[in-house]
Formats: sequence, C-alpha cells, structure tokens
Amino acid sequence: MEISVKSASGADEHAVIGPLIAAFLTDPVARWLYPETHQYLAVMSSFFKAFAGKAFPNGSAYFVDDYGGAALWLPPNVLPNEEELLAILRSTISEQRLESALMLFEKMGTSHPKEPHWYLPMIGVDPTRRARGYGSALMTHALQRCDSEQKLAYLESSNPRNLSLYIRHGFELIGTIQAGDSPAMFPMLRKPRVHEELLVKDALRPRFSSSLTSCYTA
Repeated sequence: MEISVKSASGADEHAVIGPLIAAFLTDPVARWLYPETHQYLAVMSSFFKAFAGKAFPNGSAYFVDDYGGAALWLPPNVLPNEEELLAILRSTISEQRLESALMLFEKMGTSHPKEPHWYLPMIGVDPTRRARGYGSALMTHALQRCDSEQKLAYLESSNPRNLSLYIRHGFELIGTIQAGDSPAMFPMLRKPRVHEELLVKDALRPRFSSSLTSCYTA
C-alpha cells in the first residue's frame, strides 16, 4: 500500500507534534534532558515548537496521512527560535544539568555546515505505527525537494539506532557532539543527488565545442 505524505498547515500542528512526542519518549538525549516522564510530557510540545515550529509557516512540516509519523524541516537560512528555546531550557532543566544542556545546544549550532542547507530537527513515528515504512516515506518526500533545489541536507541523530535509516537515504556521519555527561549526538550530512531528468537534459544539450573541433579537424 502506498504511503501518502502531506504538507501540514498550522491547523495540523497539534496532531503533527503528537507522534513526535510519542516517538521521542525513549530517545536518549530527550530523556537525559527530562528524565522524569511527567516533566517530559509537560514540556515537549513547547520544546518542539521552539526547536522546529518554523517548519509550519514555511510549508516544510510533513506527516503521513493518519498522523502516524511526522518530520519538521527548516529551509536554508531558517533557524530554530533560539530565544524561546533557551527560555524553555533555563526554566525546565534541572540546575545540575543546565550547563551541559546549554553547551550541547551551542555545539549543535556550531556544527551546521556553512553552506545553505535544509535542516531536519525532528522526525519520528508513533511507536504503535512503526515498521510500516513511514520514516522512509517521510525522508524520501523531503529529500526530493533537497535534490530538486540542489541543496545539502543536515541533521543530528540523537539515537544511534536511527543511523542506518539516514545512511540508507544518503547521509554520511561527520562526527559526534557531546557535552558533559550527555549522550552522544551524531551530525550527518547529505549531498544533493542529481535527478535523472537533469542528466538527460545535460546529455541532450548541444556540445558546441565538440562541433567546432569536428569542423576544424575534418
């Protein structure tokens, strides 16, 4: 059965963030930040909106048709709401962990490529809907846009179990990010692929230099 991926509007925001909260419930970094379940559930909706909510007005928030999974992408030169994100961290992270948390996010910011790129802060599938190909469908849908625009794609994986998915979609591991006693995060970069139709157009383009050479050597 074909999986339908749709663009989310602001009206979909609550339904789209829901599966992300469920997906990150066992994420190593998310639970390092918020080890108490009740605190995690109370904070993460606001956290996700600050970190990746700009995807909604930019038309780069995607979900599968039953809201079983979602991905929030930020276009080139669009950044998370850093002021709001820092305010959330400072007001909700335990005092003994706050310094490391702030350092972790600072390192995440400086690890981005210098070139314009699409950034994937959040992708996740509701645990009750896994093993249906939702994650791959969401990745494929967004990466087609990256390729058509010939732009880099960048992400940080907060769970090593997800590395194989990203590698299958063309991402390469470029290092690790860690601060204090935090779990490791894995920055990954994907170069755009050239569409087959562009290769065909290039093959059909007149080669004037070759024609002139033929004329002069005939």
